[in-house]
This record gives sequence, C-alpha cells and structure tokens, in this order.
Amino acid sequence: MSSNFRTEHDFLGEKQIPAIAYWGVHTARAVENFPISGTRISAMPDLVRALAYVKKAATRANADLGAIDRDRAAAIILACDDIVEGKLLDEFVVDVIQGGAGTSTNMNANEVICNLALEKLGHEKARYDVLHPNDHVNASQSTNDVYPTAVRLALWFAIGRLLESMASLRRAFEAKALEFKDILKIGRTQLQDAVPMTLGQEFLTYAIMIEEDEARLREAR
Repeated sequence: MSSNFRTEHDFLGEKQIPAIAYWGVHTARAVENFPISGTRISAMPDLVRALAYVKKAATRANADLGAIDRDRAAAIILACDDIVEGKLLDEFVVDVIQGGAGTSTNMNANEVICNLALEKLGHEKARYDVLHPNDHVNASQSTNDVYPTAVRLALWFAIGRLLESMASLRRAFEAKALEFKDILKIGRTQLQDAVPMTLGQEFLTYAIMIEEDEARLREAR
C-alpha cells in the first residue's frame, strides 16, 4: 500500500481506497457496479443533507436506548452536523441510478459520516474497529428505512425553496396587473374575439393560478 491509498476489505476481498477519501470499500464497489447516468448524488445536496439528518436522528435514538455509547454517538452527530452544513458534499460519489432500494447511497453516507466521525475521535480514516459504518452509523436501520425517509425530507426542503420562488413570481405578476390595469384588450375564446378586458386582469389571473399552485404544494408538503 502506498501512502496515497489505504486498504479496505469486504466479503469480496480487499480494495485500494484513496487515502484522502471519506468514502470506503462499499462506495467504491457501487461506483464500479453502477456507472449508469454519470450523475453523482452530490448533485442533489438536499438528499445528502436529508441523509445526514436521518443518521443523526437514528444515532440520538440509539444513544438513548444504549445501542451506541455516548462518545461514539457524539462523534457521529458532529459529523452529521458537518454534512448538514454542506461539508464533504463531493464525497457522495455513487450514481443517482443504482440497483436495489438505494443501498449504495445509504452506504456512501454511512462511510463518509463514519470516517469523519473517526477523525473527530482522533483516529485515522478506516479505523472501523473503533467506529464502524454498519455497526454504529447504520445501527438499527435498513436502507428501506433510511432512503424513503431521506427522500421525503429532501422534497420537503426543496418544496420550501420552490414556494419562495413561486411567491416572488406571483408578486411580480401582481405588480404587472396593477401596472397594466388601464390597458384594454380583446379577450379570446376558442380563437374568436370575446368581451373586452384589461391586460391587468389577465396578469392578475396568472398570479391567482400561481397562488393556487402554492396552496397545492403546501398541502403536499
């Protein structure tokens, strides 16, 4: 092993991992197995952030139940907080399209959080005898728990930003409706001339349509 790589192993055997990488052998396998879209999950920061929240919540529950000791839990939680803040986003390298129910994404998160937590405990990466991606970061969880929950959280984050943008667009249409309130035009019905209306009324209708869609999004959220 050169100083640029470290050796990790799984049940398929050993694998060389870049020494600077926070991901590990399971992530490396996934990168090799699923080179499908060329888009990494790092392109979806809401999902990465949501994964960290799920791991943090599970770790707190595990600590309260005694499934993980407090020192390990504290390090995992600190690592999750860093991920939530946007740190190490580039370490989430698996393809957005993969086999299974998102296991590769879940393992990518487990390994990055684990190795970051190991550093916070004062250890080198891959000291899985001290802190393990599966036994500790993923304790009491399944991909079938983690992934659907994270996707819902990610959508919740994204819809919040979308609502802000839609509100801004709606206000712009409302302003134009006021600006154009005295401009007359011919209404149209099935490509035929209809009753006169103002351009302001037309723009106000756009604003109302957006407002109705905002309400639907808030309900879905």
